[in-house]
Amino acid sequence: MRPEPGQVLHFSEDPTIREFVPHLAATARQPGEYVWAVDHGRSPDYWFPRQCPRAMAWTVRSSSQADRDRIIGPGCGTRVHAVEYGWLERMRTVELYAYRFDATPFKPFGEDGDGRGVAMVATEPVVPLGPPERVGDLFALHEEAGIALRVLPNLWPFWDAVTVSSLGWSGIRLRNALPR
Repeated sequence: MRPEPGQVLHFSEDPTIREFVPHLAATARQPGEYVWAVDHGRSPDYWFPRQCPRAMAWTVRSSSQADRDRIIGPGCGTRVHAVEYGWLERMRTVELYAYRFDATPFKPFGEDGDGRGVAMVATEPVVPLGPPERVGDLFALHEEAGIALRVLPNLWPFWDAVTVSSLGWSGIRLRNALPR
């Protein structure tokens, strides 16, 4: 489930949104009201229930072979996502939807370790290109994309290793993870 060229996606568990209006997110660490979306490369970051804590790592140009082997692991491709066991059932049963937008009103926001935007934002109301699409089996999406999905008792040891590595990384909804 990724956008076509010239599109961005917004993932939601609510299939009834007709117009997206810029707002200040409750978890925002930056000022400004935005409509948030993602491009092709960052779409896999959102193949999870909305509140699911996840830690993700991927190779970038400057990644060392040692970090690739230690964190992603042999035979696991170039990207790994980690979740806690307590979220497996929700991942199996969530009804997740993707809204497609014309990318024109969206601009890159932030920068990852490879110099790409971590998100796309619009500062004006936007209307989806059509009805939301059911995302489907989140495990199958990971498998088809060649992304290793790691299930851990607790995310923090993985997160601590990832954030000091030479890999690209991102954590979403970590406040919902089990305590250290």
